Amino acid sequence: MEFLGYLTEGNVIVFLLLLLRFGAILTFFPFFDSQLVPISVRGAMAFFLTLAFLPLAHSSANITTLPDLLLAAFMEIALGFMASLALQIVFNALSIAGDSISFSMGMTMASAYDPASGNTRPIIVQVIMLSALVLALVLNFHHLILQFVAHTLKILPLGEVVLSPNFATYLIRAFGGMFALGFAMAFPVLGIILLTDIIFGMIMKTHSQFNLFSFGFPLKIGIAFIVIILIIPGILYHFKNDLYEAFKVLSQIF
Repeated sequence: MEFLGYLTEGNVIVFLLLLLRFGAILTFFPFFDSQLVPISVRGAMAFFLTLAFLPLAHSSANITTLPDLLLAAFMEIALGFMASLALQIVFNALSIAGDSISFSMGMTMASAYDPASGNTRPIIVQVIMLSALVLALVLNFHHLILQFVAHTLKILPLGEVVLSPNFATYLIRAFGGMFALGFAMAFPVLGIILLTDIIFGMIMKTHSQFNLFSFGFPLKIGIAFIVIILIIPGILYHFKNDLYEAFKVLSQIF
């Protein structure tokens, strides 16, 4: 009887809106948007997390009609989508770096099916992205997401999501910085390959019998792999700092 008394209209609406907030976060946030995480698992996680966070949830919105409920639901989904953009930019910078490295090495054809994204991607990109995901989990990335949800529940009542005016400015700068960051991460490999091409060009000018296809390309790829092994710790270090910075920005925007 106590449980049935708890099922008032207001409590049911709060539960549904909180379920939508968690559902949007588990749909759009990095790692959880992977195809390796089945939809059924994401749905179960959203349900149990909603039950766990329900005591923290509240809504002061006057939701009395179906259009009001649909608008509140749309705002909750928009919160998860907009918040995911800040984190997706950090992961996409790694993807840009990996694509640049693969293209400069001539390894764009060395691609395989990526079970996480469901697309065919270069092997180097997959290695960098999987290393970043493992590092994110080691740094309790999933715990930071739960802390972010708890933070939003304190300052953003359910159904009353309001974005900061600085959010659009941040996104514009972040999208521009994403390409700059990706190029900066790949620059050591790009610089070494450019230097190698210049040296091989000089050798071919002075020694016409030098066979670039049989000797030069394998050597260039081998040198590039050595540089990649050396710079991956630096790439992951910058990724860690950018990930923490993204969460810090999220706490200031929402």
